[in-house]
Amino acid sequence: MSGSYDVLVIGGGPGGYIAAIRAAQLGLKAALVERRHLGGICLNWGCIPTKALLQGAEFSHALKDKAPMLGFDVALNGFELSKLVGHSRSVSERLAGGVGYLLKKNGVTVYDGTARLTGKGQVEVEAKDGAKTPLTAAHVILATGARPRVFPGINPDGENVWVSSDALVPKAVPETLLVIGSGAIGAEFASLFNDLGTKVHLVEMAPTIMPNEDAEVAAFVRKQFQRRGMEIHEGTKVVSVTPGPSGVVCRLSGPAGEVELTVDKVLSATGVVPNVEDLGLEALGVELDRGFIKTDAFCRTNVFGLYAIGDVAGPPCLAHKASHEGVLCVEALAGVAGVHPMNHATIPGCTYTRPQVASFGLTEAAAKKNGIAVKIGRFNFQANGKALAMGEAEGFVKVLFDKETGELLGAHMVGPDVTEMIQGYGIAQHLEATEESLAQVVFAHPTLSEAMHEAVLDALGRALNQ
Repeated sequence: MSGSYDVLVIGGGPGGYIAAIRAAQLGLKAALVERRHLGGICLNWGCIPTKALLQGAEFSHALKDKAPMLGFDVALNGFELSKLVGHSRSVSERLAGGVGYLLKKNGVTVYDGTARLTGKGQVEVEAKDGAKTPLTAAHVILATGARPRVFPGINPDGENVWVSSDALVPKAVPETLLVIGSGAIGAEFASLFNDLGTKVHLVEMAPTIMPNEDAEVAAFVRKQFQRRGMEIHEGTKVVSVTPGPSGVVCRLSGPAGEVELTVDKVLSATGVVPNVEDLGLEALGVELDRGFIKTDAFCRTNVFGLYAIGDVAGPPCLAHKASHEGVLCVEALAGVAGVHPMNHATIPGCTYTRPQVASFGLTEAAAKKNGIAVKIGRFNFQANGKALAMGEAEGFVKVLFDKETGELLGAHMVGPDVTEMIQGYGIAQHLEATEESLAQVVFAHPTLSEAMHEAVLDALGRALNQ
């Protein structure tokens, strides 16, 4: 069997399947090739199952810490990790089935196999049984994603040394865990296992944990993690990781010199590398940038008719960035009017730790580095009625405006449910709201989002509740 398509997408993750569906919606004959599972890493081994596990961690926190505060005497009679993991896997399986349904509903042909470019507009798909199917397409979109980065000396084995997918299906909650890397993945797993009772060591090579976040936010999270009993090792390198009969021996080199720790498990969460191998890129002369496929503002590579979206096209490696690129890429190649390139500076980032972190745009340090004069507003959740009622009043909202124009340049939030609120600032920025116009918005009371309004007022020197 062979086929010819208008759009052929390689990779069925949050960028790829959305691109294929949008192409079909626009009347283009579309196909998608996926070698492992629809929904990609995000849905099957990333964002979604992690959040399901974190829901269990949040429930554990509520039972141990919040129930007594609210007057409930709750007896904890044990915890079955297998049930929480089973819940996580069932959520992923349900959504993966939903992706298959959506592709079928929209008339997208799905090929189960591994794709390789054999020429311009030419792709060969090899099925698991070895059968090969030649396909052609006017437009080929690469959405092959990325995989965990592993540094020399750290050899994941799925048993003692984990990557994120191993940490999603643990056989037991480890008594001690060393997490290498404090980006979103590392920080989330550190928070998760800490809430489940694990003694966590969080190691970060940068001077501070969560190095991509605003310095005030990172410092606040560090303080909260330490209060919860985590050991934080900043400016520290993991020299070696050696599994042994009594645990995993880890040698760390940091400000205090070399130290040795023995833990039950090690989780390597040091970022990702793009899946560009064995795609046939070299024969076509596809340009790379630091290992990622180089693209322009509309996801076009240097090869006519070939595009790249999502993680394989470079950071930020986020599912919502991939999905948005999938839409704009297809709409641009289809000639849809009014397609705008993505503004990477305004892509929100969310980290589902306890406390949650959400941000977009410039940090205070970045604004200073770029010589931009800013007005900064802050508001603490300790002065927010809804947060106090929830018993989750730790955290704050910080917002940056251009001092001359009033343009919203960035927002940084840490605290309860801030991942659900950051989009409010994102919409305001997209609609070119200024601090004066945002000050006129009526926020409902009592809500957590009132802290966003108060932060805006604080930037104007008009805060009313602090």
